[in-house]
Formats: sequence, structure tokens, C-alpha cells
Amino acid sequence: MNVIGADTVIIVGMLLAMSAGALSFLSPCVLPIFPAYLSYITGISVKELHEKQNTKIRGKLLSHSIVFLLGVSLVFISLGASASFFGEWIQTILNGETGLFIQRIAGIFLIVMGLFVAGWLNISLLMKERRFQFARKPSGYLGTFFVGLGFAAGWTPCIGPIFGSILLLAASNPAQGMIYTMMYIIGFALPYLILTFFLGSTKWIVRKSSLIMKMGGLIMILMGLVLFLGLMPRITGFLLDIVEGTWLSKLG
Repeated sequence: MNVIGADTVIIVGMLLAMSAGALSFLSPCVLPIFPAYLSYITGISVKELHEKQNTKIRGKLLSHSIVFLLGVSLVFISLGASASFFGEWIQTILNGETGLFIQRIAGIFLIVMGLFVAGWLNISLLMKERRFQFARKPSGYLGTFFVGLGFAAGWTPCIGPIFGSILLLAASNPAQGMIYTMMYIIGFALPYLILTFFLGSTKWIVRKSSLIMKMGGLIMILMGLVLFLGLMPRITGFLLDIVEGTWLSKLG
């Protein structure tokens, strides 16, 4: 695969990771409780969040949200770095012959998790939520940071399978593992911050969350098939042909 082709694969992986991050936030496990989380970390009641969106409250919401996301990001980055290191270690031990094997494992995992996320497959083990609970949040921004750590370190039926797929993707391609992890974080953080600013929009998105999860699950299944069947080079070549305009000549 030439350099441009390799870059295209990385870009596709980055877009997938970013979409996975957005899907995690917009999932029924996170989005419906989003206002409650904002209330918890800021100390502002849910009623005030919806009714009194003045400059002071918006500033407090955004500042606490950024600190919360820093805590979340620290855990995700640590897991992404561990997955990349593990993948590189395995490939080093086996002389780099495991790349395709891990990629196919990642493909199978993506397919299964896509079916689960879309609601077409029920795996009772994955339905159990394991998340750190704080009876009383430590005060100030430090407390918000620790809540972010606890949120990311726990398991939820929506975030766990989706982020697990990104970790396997990182393990199958260690050189780009941290890039995929960072794109996942960006995908998670952007809608979080946008909806923090426009809190009233959450109700409409919550009503559509089931459809969003089905679409996201379908994308995960398709990407899993691409990885398992090793079709990425063909897709990359097709995309390059489109960019270069040569596909028109081939059709002719």
C-alpha cells in the first residue's frame, strides 16, 4: 500500500473512531442522564438548568464540563495507550505476523458489538452496569475531575462495547492507536459541550436515540465486515481513484 493509501486508511479509522465517540455520548445510556450529571457536578438543579440559562450559569456549566471531560479523557487515553502497547508487544513477539489476525478479531468483535448496540443481539453479561458511584461529590473542580474519572472507568452497556471496539482497532494498528483514541475522545466531547451550551436540545435527541443507536450499530457491523474480510485496501484504492478522477476512465 502506498503512502497516500495508508493515509486514507488512517483517515477512515479516525472518522470511525470520532463517530464512535459521538455514538457513545448520544446513546440511551448517557444522553438521558446528561442533565442529571450536569446538575450533579455543578450543584445547579435540573430545573434551573432548563429555565435559567444566563451567562453565569452557562460559564459554570462549560467550565465544569471541561474539567469533567479531562477526567474522562485521562482514563480513555490510558486505556488507548495500553491497547496500543499490547498490540505492538504482541506483534514484536510474533515478528509482526499478527496484524491481520488481530484485525480479523477486531472485525468479529465489531460485528458482534454492532449487533448488540443496535439492539439486535442480547448479551446479558454486557447489560450489567459497573460504574463508580459517589454518595456525595467532592467539592469544586477537583470533585468534578474525579467524577469524570469514575464515569470513564466504569462499564456501561453502551460505552463499553463501543470503546472496546476502538481499543481493539488500536491494538490491531498500534502506530495509530493513540490517534484513534484521541478522535474517540473528540467525538465524545464535542456533542457533550455543544449540548451543554444548548441544553434544551437534548429532549429532541433523546427521542431519536434509539434510531441513532441502530444506525451506529449498522455502521459498526459494516466496518467489522470490512476489517474481517480485509477489504480496506480495495476501499482505499476506490477512494483514491475517486480523488484522482481515474474511476471515470475505468467506467468508460
